[in-house]
Amino acid sequence: MKKLEDVTLVTEPSREMLNEKQIVDYRSTRRDCLSWLLTFGLKPEKAEGYAATTVSARASRMDIFYRWVWEEYDGYTADVTHEHADAWMRAIARQDKSNAHKANCQKATKMLFKWRQHEHGLDEWVPELTFSDRNGATKPRDYLTIEERGRIREAALEYGSTPSYSNLSPEARDHWKRYLAQRFEKPKDELVPEDWERANDWKTTSLVWTSLDAGLRPIEVARATTSWVDAKNCVLRIPVEESSKNKENWKVSLRDRTAEALERWIEQRRNYDEYDGTDALWLTREGNPYSSSSLKYVLERLCEGAGIPTDGRKMSWYSIRHSVGTYMTREEDLAAAQAQLRHKSETTTMKYDQTPPEDRKDALDRMG
Repeated sequence: MKKLEDVTLVTEPSREMLNEKQIVDYRSTRRDCLSWLLTFGLKPEKAEGYAATTVSARASRMDIFYRWVWEEYDGYTADVTHEHADAWMRAIARQDKSNAHKANCQKATKMLFKWRQHEHGLDEWVPELTFSDRNGATKPRDYLTIEERGRIREAALEYGSTPSYSNLSPEARDHWKRYLAQRFEKPKDELVPEDWERANDWKTTSLVWTSLDAGLRPIEVARATTSWVDAKNCVLRIPVEESSKNKENWKVSLRDRTAEALERWIEQRRNYDEYDGTDALWLTREGNPYSSSSLKYVLERLCEGAGIPTDGRKMSWYSIRHSVGTYMTREEDLAAAQAQLRHKSETTTMKYDQTPPEDRKDALDRMG
């Protein structure tokens, strides 16, 4: 442990907001976090930590972040989330502060979530906004263009698919059998017609198309259940317990084609053992919820298949989300984008949004 005594674990402003038991818990949380950063934070695999001066400077901004969460989300918690972090980034973006200050706040928050990722099993936090520490402006991360959205949508129809068995020559069948045997981890001679059908299921297509419409965050992909889907009305109904401070269920518009893909997938998923006993809408091939990294892999493969260049771009699943926000705002207005993306900070105006889901669905059709 390197000079943890040089860092204030519980600042006076935090102490004034907490009761005695909360102070004990917060001090313990801070000690665990800052000790890990000093010992492992820079390069965990090499047990190389950050400099004490760096941890000390950023610890104070982490403390400010915690206090902001307590004020804005109705009380103490030590388990800050990606949603909290993104909401804080939006809040500080509107502050009359230098870009250097905003960038430093983001660096401190990234450091905090690096600890939470390695020690608490959270996914990597990929901020919705980034800040230049020079004299630049706040900017969104890379997003898909209108043309790229269309190409990704089409690539999702081909992702992992195989040709019709009856249309293949014996040589081609043998090639595809080897592919499927490797994909499903079973001997070639044990492949059955259902394996060919499964190779052409609607899972990935429905996942990608729903994300292109709803701008799903990685955590929402992981949490999505079959009960969210209202294909008849072309909406996702995300329950109140998943919508943080919102007092009502989210009703998120979907295109007709997306609703049909979801309907087909829900019918197909009943045939797969990994979905027995769970209402999870999508699971990986290994039967696990999707994570930021597994979704990034899917997007990279889709971009590769669609011929979309990614060199020099910070592409992640949020690239899809930001494309929804960018073009929904252009096609409709900011309120429609806020409703479609389910923003929850004090700076959003969800309760004043009068844009009905039907109009947002029309905008999705124009966006492609």
